[in-house]
Amino acid sequence: MKMIAASKLRSAQPRVENSRGLWQPFTALLGDTPCIDVKKNVIVAVTSDKGLCGSIHSASVNISEALYKLISGSERETKYVILGEKGKVQMVSDLKDDIAMTITELQLQKTPINFTQISELADTILKNVEFDAIRIVFNKFRHVVIHWPTVATILSPEVVERESEAGGMLGDLDSYEIEGGETKSEVLQNLVEFQTRQASITTELIEIISGEHLLLPDELQIEQT
Repeated sequence: MKMIAASKLRSAQPRVENSRGLWQPFTALLGDTPCIDVKKNVIVAVTSDKGLCGSIHSASVNISEALYKLISGSERETKYVILGEKGKVQMVSDLKDDIAMTITELQLQKTPINFTQISELADTILKNVEFDAIRIVFNKFRHVVIHWPTVATILSPEVVERESEAGGMLGDLDSYEIEGGETKSEVLQNLVEFQTRQASITTELIEIISGEHLLLPDELQIEQT
């Protein structure tokens, strides 16, 4: 079992490390704004469907629930999207009214993770929830025995434009020259949509799944409430 696990780790680790380079340009330009105050939040709790790694799943669930309490309020709407059977089992009984959708059976195919699969999965989430900010809760792989609980914040194009115009962390876009006749709003929307679908969610899913494989959305088990 140790030899099999080591082999899977050697296969998965380069994919994890290579995927991290995708989001760095976006972080430099758009930043990560975890303290931003918005009315519609979606918390994406990332777990797996199987595996003897209870502390990883529990950390994702516990941080998701703590984050919910922190950002919820009388004038704010906060919903969960749960990825993975392990997270679903822990959260669905107590939080059913607050769960927008669950996606399970993520790890059955024997093909390596690729952008087509992850982009399709991200599109499934984006088409089924309304949000001002998505908070992705996952465990960032440091090495074999250490995973850092992490929250990544992705803003909607409208909120990104508002924050840019307000001169906050996103105001640096004004220092760039925009070519091709597009407005700043259009550029921001394109950048944010690409970051959500092909960079951030890709990275977080690869981190948590660590060498397992994904189904395309028409084969996924998706439940909406």
